[in-house]
Amino acid sequence: MKKIYFITSNKGKHLEAKEKLRKINYDVVQKDLGYPEVQANTLEDVAIFGVKHIQNIFDKPFILEDAGLFIDGLNGFPGVYSAYVFHTIGCRGVLKLLKDTADRKAIFKSVFAYGQPDEKPVLFIGECPGTITDVEKGINGFGYDPIFVPNESSRTFAEMKVDEKNNYSHRGRSLDKLINFLDEQEK
Repeated sequence: MKKIYFITSNKGKHLEAKEKLRKINYDVVQKDLGYPEVQANTLEDVAIFGVKHIQNIFDKPFILEDAGLFIDGLNGFPGVYSAYVFHTIGCRGVLKLLKDTADRKAIFKSVFAYGQPDEKPVLFIGECPGTITDVEKGINGFGYDPIFVPNESSRTFAEMKVDEKNNYSHRGRSLDKLINFLDEQEK
């Protein structure tokens, strides 16, 4: 089994990646090195900055991921600030902001970055359109999962098990692209 390091402190993200990459014989090892999340306009910029930082302190192949929830009725907010907003006001705060807003369409976006020492980062982007609920539903997952329903479902991510969520999610879609890349590297 090949080993790849996932630079994250988020156990939920690690579990989702581990589940998917196991299918192509990769052992995903969680490594919490931490990296500064630069204030930027795009998730791609945040991911590239993270890879460059990690390349200075770590000498093995790794992945990292940045994700954001972009809500139409809030002009794309919280977007690149999703982690900060979640830790500050959480799902309840976002629902409060949307209280009088009819447009509850949203898109979850994930950017995985693959890095190796002295090589340019490779990015993999996945998106999942959906809507924001009126109330939190479900106990699984993490982050905004209890308030996000993907378009192809009637349930929130928090009402799904990991393997089902991976079929719909932004992270699952970006991971599929990463898997194809890793598979091609082996040939």
